Amino acid sequence: MDGAPATDPAPELIDADFLNAAIPEPVDLADFDPCSDARFFNRELSWLEFNSRVLDQAHNPRVPLLERIRMLSISGNNLDEFYTVRVAGLRELVRNGIHTPSIDGMSPQEQLTEIDLRARALMQRQQDCWVTLRAEIENAGIDILHREELGLEDRNFLRKLFVEQIFPILTPLAIDPAHPFPFIPNGGLTLGLQLRRTRDRRTLQSLLPIPHQVPRFLSLPDSKDGTQRLIKLEEVLLEFIGQLFPGYEVSGSCAFRILRDSDLELEEEAEDLVREFETALKRRRRGGVIRMTISRDAPIKLRSVIFRELGVGDAEVIEVDDLLGVSDLGALVLDSRKDLQWPEFIPRIPERVQDFDGDIFAAIRQKDMLLHHPYETFDTVIDFLRQAARDPQVLAIKQTLYRTSRDSPIVDALCEAAEDGKSVTALIELKARFDEAANIRQSRRLERAGAHVVYGFLDLKTHAKLSLVVRREGDQMVTYTHTGTGNYHPITAKIYTDLSMFTCNKALGRDVSKVFNYISSYVQPEDLELMAVSPLTLKKQLIASINTEIKNVEQGLPGAIWAKMNSLVEGDVIDALYKASQAGVRIDLVIRGNCGLRPGIKGLSENIRVKSIVGRYLEHSRIVCFGNGFSLPSRKAKVYFSSADWMGRNLNRRVESLVEITNKTVHAQIMSQIMAANLADQENSWVLQADGQYIRHQADAGDHLFNCHRFFMENPSLSGRGSVGARDVPQLTHGSDD
Repeated sequence: MDGAPATDPAPELIDADFLNAAIPEPVDLADFDPCSDARFFNRELSWLEFNSRVLDQAHNPRVPLLERIRMLSISGNNLDEFYTVRVAGLRELVRNGIHTPSIDGMSPQEQLTEIDLRARALMQRQQDCWVTLRAEIENAGIDILHREELGLEDRNFLRKLFVEQIFPILTPLAIDPAHPFPFIPNGGLTLGLQLRRTRDRRTLQSLLPIPHQVPRFLSLPDSKDGTQRLIKLEEVLLEFIGQLFPGYEVSGSCAFRILRDSDLELEEEAEDLVREFETALKRRRRGGVIRMTISRDAPIKLRSVIFRELGVGDAEVIEVDDLLGVSDLGALVLDSRKDLQWPEFIPRIPERVQDFDGDIFAAIRQKDMLLHHPYETFDTVIDFLRQAARDPQVLAIKQTLYRTSRDSPIVDALCEAAEDGKSVTALIELKARFDEAANIRQSRRLERAGAHVVYGFLDLKTHAKLSLVVRREGDQMVTYTHTGTGNYHPITAKIYTDLSMFTCNKALGRDVSKVFNYISSYVQPEDLELMAVSPLTLKKQLIASINTEIKNVEQGLPGAIWAKMNSLVEGDVIDALYKASQAGVRIDLVIRGNCGLRPGIKGLSENIRVKSIVGRYLEHSRIVCFGNGFSLPSRKAKVYFSSADWMGRNLNRRVESLVEITNKTVHAQIMSQIMAANLADQENSWVLQADGQYIRHQADAGDHLFNCHRFFMENPSLSGRGSVGARDVPQLTHGSDD
């Protein structure tokens, strides 16, 4: 990978329509050994390329202006998390003298060196992008003021705001022998101040932590022409610094922001898993500094003190000219300016649920139903559990929870069911990164309501998305299941594309019951019928299915694989795909994030194409289709959806699910609607090249480009239709941009 931005010109036409365009001619890389580690891309550098594509969306004129601000903010938040987890982990390896190379052959130190180079370039691009967008939002009537631009009325307005709402929560902290250097929390934005007393010119150094309880951008009264005006909080603090330090004047100042190591370490054996996590969360808040951004014009003496006390060197420090904390820019996506955002989209209620007057159990009994979020409302999942909680015929509910919202309606329903005397089992995954504290709170609440709370395995994360309801119907017990690719989180379900399947299929009900028993009692499930589960069978099944495609080609039959996921970095699976490509299997992959596979190389991967989709919604669903002796799409294909990306952690160190689709309508929906539209997408797509560059689909100005997100917004999911069957697969067309 050469790290070139995705906007670099390409020497030839790049067509992202994998559904219709022919596979391009493979390339012959000079001095490339297909048997060496060079056959893999580095995971960390590939992730940085993904975040570069996110940042590219902030430059995209097809995207509404405030949505571009949002994408810039997301790129900043992504990079922060990357440093606090991935970079922190690499530095820990280096500190402990561990030189084991990654799958591509790079040592931890080599990775850190290359990450630093590319991340600094990425952060400079973020700053340049902010300068451009700031000018554009000013032209659109949103002005971000400097304190030098404030008039008398503005200062009076801000003085009142400062005294009443900001001053009471500020804590200036002197830096001198009597005042040890204070602890600065992860993500903490702080002003460093060099002060001079006016009566005797005595100097004072102080820190002023900027409280996160106050918005980063404060609103001023609109101007007479209707322009909305805002000012950064740190500008207001500097304007009224005299009220915090009466009798002093500022001789120099800077702002700095730090990121700390946010990975968690657990004792191998913990007597009480919840208590151990509560302790680990406290350690996280005090983790070592991984990165510091600081004003480029920071006073030398003040800067030296800050560096010394925080224990940072040049390798951890990045100087910034303008805005520290790019992730905070999301606050500028103003509710008052909907005209500068995506037009509102209201998720659909499945027609079949409406046909049964909202009775979800009746709708499921008619036939399996697959919802495609956010295009179909996540409220159906919530209503499924609410109805189960209130239905006197429901005897038991079992539920996994990996990530969920603070005021979760899912947890509300489970608590209601438990309080009503139903048997409720909730698997709470305490190791869901950055949601550990929220999950601990939810587990305590469920226990108080009388639910059985299970924490799963200490050494495995439970990432499978499973819900099971047992209902008495006549003299039978009927098991209803919900399986999905996304979290039970009503907020992220509005922006993440995920699959949700409801069924009362007996075989799948038995499988899900066995998986819950595995999680709660560690008894490994046997004879699963429609599911594979990691770390036990999922990876084996994937590789076996890939090998079946190779055998089909050897027997003169077509071999084809379509797959979609967030990440592909597991070496054994990549090698299996290489082997399949060399045998003649056609492989089309939609990998949103990091990808360790090199496509389009002669003799290695000439039958493999890879694209990444980054657009209005965050692609999150995991799907794989195997031709099974037929070209894709085919009614005879094997179709699966999964909670797992093809990464070492998902396939080897997590409890994940892979579900086979047997219902014809759901089968057609996933393969001929969802996968086909993703493969055909042009507007949101970047195509991965053999050298690691991602090049955006090329088109002339004014060309009509197919946009899979717009297609899904305009076309309901097949299995949710009231009276429509698998024959009604919509054509891959959608409305215009106008």
